[in-house]
Amino acid sequence: MKRIGILGDIGSGKTYVAKCFGFPVFNADLEVAKIYKNNRQVFKKLKKELPSHFGSFPIKKSEIINAILSNQGNLKKIIKIVHHEVRKRMNVFLKKNKSKKIIVLDVPLLLENKINKKKDILVFVESKKSEILKRLKKRKNFNMKIRNNFKKIQLSLDLKRKKSQFIIKNNFKKNSVRIRAKEVIKNLT
Repeated sequence: MKRIGILGDIGSGKTYVAKCFGFPVFNADLEVAKIYKNNRQVFKKLKKELPSHFGSFPIKKSEIINAILSNQGNLKKIIKIVHHEVRKRMNVFLKKNKSKKIIVLDVPLLLENKINKKKDILVFVESKKSEILKRLKKRKNFNMKIRNNFKKIQLSLDLKRKKSQFIIKNNFKKNSVRIRAKEVIKNLT
C-alpha cells in the first residue's frame, strides 16, 4: 500500500485535493469532530486537564476555541489528549484499507506529530494567500487568532514544500486539481 500525505497551509484546500485522488482518505479533522461529539473519555480527560473550559458532553466547538484563546499552552494540552485517539482511528483506517493500492492521509499535523513514514509520498497543496483568506472568512466559526495559534505549532510552509515530492497548485478550479492529482498517481504506478 502506498500512502500519500497531504501537506499545506490552513485553508489551502487539502481536503478537496485529498478527495481528488480517488482513493480512500483518512480525514483527521473529520475524526476530531466525531471525537468531540461522541467520545466521553476524551471529554473527561479534557475536563480534568482544563476544568474551567469544558462544561458538559458533547464538547462544543466554542469551548475548544475559548480554551485555546485563553492560553497558548491549552492548544498543546488539547492536541496531546485528542491526538492519541486520532492515531488509534487512523490505525483502524489503515487496517481496514490494507489491501488498497493507495490511501490518502489528510492530517494537518502529519509531520509535526511524526505520523508520516519515510516511504510516504508527500504532496504539498499550494494556494494564493489572498484566496486562502477569502475562503477562511467564509467558514463558520473562523477565528484568525485560532489560525495563528495553530500556525505557531506547525512547521514552516517552506519546509513542508521542500519535503514534498509533488506540488499541486490549488487555484480552486476543480479540473486543474483533478488533472494534477491524476498526474501524481501516474508517476506512482
